[in-house]
Amino acid sequence: MKKSLLQNERATYQPKLPKGLQGAVKVQEGAPTQSVGDQEEIKKLFPNTYGMPLVEFVPGEEEKSQRLNVGIILSGGQAPGGHNVISGIFDAVKKLNPENKLYGFLMGPGGLVDHNYKELTADIIDEYRNTGGFDMIGSGRTKLEKIDQFEKGLEVIRELDIKAIVIIGGDDSNTNACVLAEYYAAKNYGVQVIGAPKTIDGDLKNDQIETSFGFDTATKTYSELIGNIERDANSARKYWHFIKLMGRSASHIALECALQTQPNICLVSEEIEQKDMTLNEIVEGIAASVAERAADGNNFGVVLIPEGLIEFIPSIGRLIDELNDLLAAHGEEYKNLEPDEQKKYIVAHLSAENAATFETLPAAVARQLSLDRDPHGNVQVSLIETEKLISDMVGAKLAQWKEEGKYVGKFAALHHFFGYEGRCAAPSNFDADYCYALGVSAVQLVANGKTGYMAIVKNTTAPTDEWKAGGVPITMMMNMERRNGEMKPVIRKALVELEGKPFKTFAAMRDEWAKNTCYIYPGPIQYWGPASVCDCTTRTLALEQEK
Repeated sequence: MKKSLLQNERATYQPKLPKGLQGAVKVQEGAPTQSVGDQEEIKKLFPNTYGMPLVEFVPGEEEKSQRLNVGIILSGGQAPGGHNVISGIFDAVKKLNPENKLYGFLMGPGGLVDHNYKELTADIIDEYRNTGGFDMIGSGRTKLEKIDQFEKGLEVIRELDIKAIVIIGGDDSNTNACVLAEYYAAKNYGVQVIGAPKTIDGDLKNDQIETSFGFDTATKTYSELIGNIERDANSARKYWHFIKLMGRSASHIALECALQTQPNICLVSEEIEQKDMTLNEIVEGIAASVAERAADGNNFGVVLIPEGLIEFIPSIGRLIDELNDLLAAHGEEYKNLEPDEQKKYIVAHLSAENAATFETLPAAVARQLSLDRDPHGNVQVSLIETEKLISDMVGAKLAQWKEEGKYVGKFAALHHFFGYEGRCAAPSNFDADYCYALGVSAVQLVANGKTGYMAIVKNTTAPTDEWKAGGVPITMMMNMERRNGEMKPVIRKALVELEGKPFKTFAAMRDEWAKNTCYIYPGPIQYWGPASVCDCTTRTLALEQEK
């Protein structure tokens, strides 16, 4: 594989490890745990993996040789650092015993079920150290939730003499890991299952998981692009840029990018839901800022819009909940209808309130809300052009105000969607280190007989030596939620905390940003340059852990 100069340079980077993982490792166990909600239901569903203790790795006295083969799966969307998790697993497995083998299941969980795999050797691993993407083994969105899948996977696990499967994924993928761990434990199959917290969205975090891997890199990549657009806006002085940012449900990415770049407006879905704001109120707020800046001669600006915004507008959120149940129950019947008939079918089967909301939406948005769900039953919000919907409505509102003599400026909108540009970026030093440590932690969990755990690394705003590595029972993070019309055990998503320091810091400054041009141009800070610039954590993590 031909490499760029930068790739050759990055290949020599050696990720740093916490002290607890640098040599021989000893396990410290904490108190028993319980789930974050619905304790009785979760305990009943996971009797073999519920209530296990938290685990921390500390320096031990002697390194032990141990024979174990490990299988790995990359699940869900890509996130920077995935290859370093695999590199960490490989190095730790070989350190335990050079005869140990690492197998990668290809194209996600489906590779386990379909027995599609390859052995990962040193030659393969060395090609991918500190690189972005998931192309070493590919990823997929197959859900592991059925007994026949578990049993089919067991066949290849036995064939390859695999002791443990490590599933690298987000909240849904790690929920599946927990279900698989419980099944194999209940059957006494002797197969361990470990998870690793991946998602650029930033919504897989809690008291034990400080940040999901990839968030640091993706937000730095997006912030560079946003800063470039701000610089262009401030140069041309004639466009309003509406930028939608990946993030599925939570607004963590939009908030972090706002803290780094200081745009004129950043919408935070969680605040909109709390304030019970309508789409029209959101539009009026943006239009008011456009008008105020125009009065100062500034007919330009930048607006950040989280990908999942549409679901958090309360009236539309209620509509989506009912649509999810309707399509889960009658999906096949609905799918066979013509588009015009589909709309009539939906309106006829919705409650009066939600039918009225559905009929007020622009045709394109209504259509996108009624498209097929993703494998986890979620609306595919990345397909909804929220940035265009909002800018069109802002334009219409300004045209109305102009007729009424309330607005005298010019308004021209440009649209962007930043998603794929960040999720396969080469990992920042933080993500390179963090992911490598997660991989080594996953192997230590296996070596110490754990199953149903997620590898974790804490104290991440301190120097790497002082990071604390360990594991958390996946059941500790679970509660019951409605999915595809049924109550299911899932890992609770972490939304933006409106009482948290990152949001409060943003809220204290946004009025000034809305009126004035306060842009910050971060530049390419992802990993290239002085450590004082490039090894900083996200603003979110720094604010959350500020002493």
